[in-house]
Amino acid sequence: METTALKQLDVCQVHTPANTVDWEQVFRLHGKRLQNFIRKRVSNREDVEDLQQMTYLEVLKNREKFAGASRPETWVFGIALNLVRNHFKQARYRIVDISDEVLEAVEVMSTDIDPSRITECDHALDRALAASAHLPEDTRKMLVMLLDADISYQDIATQLNIPIGTVRSRLSRARGYLRQAVDA
Repeated sequence: METTALKQLDVCQVHTPANTVDWEQVFRLHGKRLQNFIRKRVSNREDVEDLQQMTYLEVLKNREKFAGASRPETWVFGIALNLVRNHFKQARYRIVDISDEVLEAVEVMSTDIDPSRITECDHALDRALAASAHLPEDTRKMLVMLLDADISYQDIATQLNIPIGTVRSRLSRARGYLRQAVDA
């Protein structure tokens, strides 16, 4: 009787979501997207690579915590986002030694900046944000998914359970609407 209970326990452990995921395959299939996801948020190439490796380590270290409530790659991207946030929290307290060459380059760059251009870009951004508030809720959601989550049109269509053509046409109309608002 005791061995039967142990066998049942082993069967339960084998079929948990954490044990059925091939994490190496998830890393191979989504590694480039993960790198781009991090790169959108972190500009330093070395930091991007470090954060990607840290993401892989965190996933492997905590893989038994994966409950299967989402797709494995979604869980990986969530871990990456948390690591990026932590990276910026820690960066606030780092003291950086800036060389004289870098300071000179910054001075040269800052003299080339046209304040009217900055103001113009600021106003264009304000118009785009105001216009985005007038987009239909589903279109705005698609736009956020595309820009923030860095996912493909196909993934958006799958997640929203709509045809990919619908995603394409709505996002095309949204881009046109935002372009008109910015140019106004």
